Amino acid sequence: MTVIRHARPRLARKNTPARLEALGRHEFEGYASLFHVADGAGDIVAPGAFARSLKRRPPGRVRMLYQHFSHEPIGVWDEIAEDRRGLYVRGRLTGGVQRADEVGALIGEGALDGLSIGFRTIRARRDAAAGTRTLLEVELWEISIVTFPLLAGSGVTAIGTKRDAARALSHAAAKLRARALVHRRGLSSPVVTGEGDREAVEGADAGRAGPLRLASLRDAIHLPRKGGGGQ
Repeated sequence: MTVIRHARPRLARKNTPARLEALGRHEFEGYASLFHVADGAGDIVAPGAFARSLKRRPPGRVRMLYQHFSHEPIGVWDEIAEDRRGLYVRGRLTGGVQRADEVGALIGEGALDGLSIGFRTIRARRDAAAGTRTLLEVELWEISIVTFPLLAGSGVTAIGTKRDAARALSHAAAKLRARALVHRRGLSSPVVTGEGDREAVEGADAGRAGPLRLASLRDAIHLPRKGGGGQ
């Protein structure tokens, strides 16, 4: 009799910590440009096109404007960086400036979410057959919040305040770590890994250390009710 055995490959296990970041009340983030995507004028931005410009001009010197109007600055950029997707940006609307307050309210309601760049072309390559131009190097002058971005997909991805939700998730993760520690070690005394985590482990003892079952992460999360500036 022939016996066929199937060898199952060993699965690699890799633990990667989740990155939780809070956005302040007037902060927002998004993508001002995307790589390898043609805009409405046929321009395609190549990875690295912003590199030299970003070295010469820090985020605070790249203007944040409303609809590309030079007379309507509405905030400051805290971070501008290239990643695999495109040009990531994080900035702050200036509270007390009427237009900035209006823009913040519109973004919060989803009525305004476009981002668009103002730049000078340094190097480019044209493809006459395709009718496109690939931007190899540009000098970035400004990034505007706009109603209709020329590049579809560029825009705001999140706006503050997210701090309460980030705290709740971090607190939940600490609880789960504490419970897992109790399960593994069969602890008889409380283990506190962070503020407010004592209830996650109090009452555990070696004689009751059984299988750890959590229906979902919601068991440990207590998100604040909507209101008070959260989006």
